[in-house]
Amino acid sequence: MPLVRIDLLEGRADDELRTIADVVQECLEDVFAAPPRDRYQVITEHRPGRIICEDTGLGLERSDGVMVVQVTQQGRSAAQKQALYAALAERLEQRAGVRPEDLVVSVVAAEREDWSFGLGRAQFLTGEL
Repeated sequence: MPLVRIDLLEGRADDELRTIADVVQECLEDVFAAPPRDRYQVITEHRPGRIICEDTGLGLERSDGVMVVQVTQQGRSAAQKQALYAALAERLEQRAGVRPEDLVVSVVAAEREDWSFGLGRAQFLTGEL
């Protein structure tokens, strides 16, 4: 059950935002084997100057198209995470015009007890999931 936060600068059209969200979900299904309808995404648009992403000394030139994708998940391998980074960079560039230099991705680990999908219960622990 990946939980995805997508942070970007304001100004994209609704259909562009939906394409970005759809591409991210497609990558999660293909690379992380997330089941269909296991989709939890929060898209936050920020005013200019509210996202500061430098290059960590890598020589990358960021533009106003900078985007941060944070994926909270459980149990994925280092190889799966690397495959996700590559798939996101390739597909977001092809289908949403996001420059790979503008894409920052962070994958965060969570345990089974760290999730509640509603009703005040930890469904992974109660056996509901």
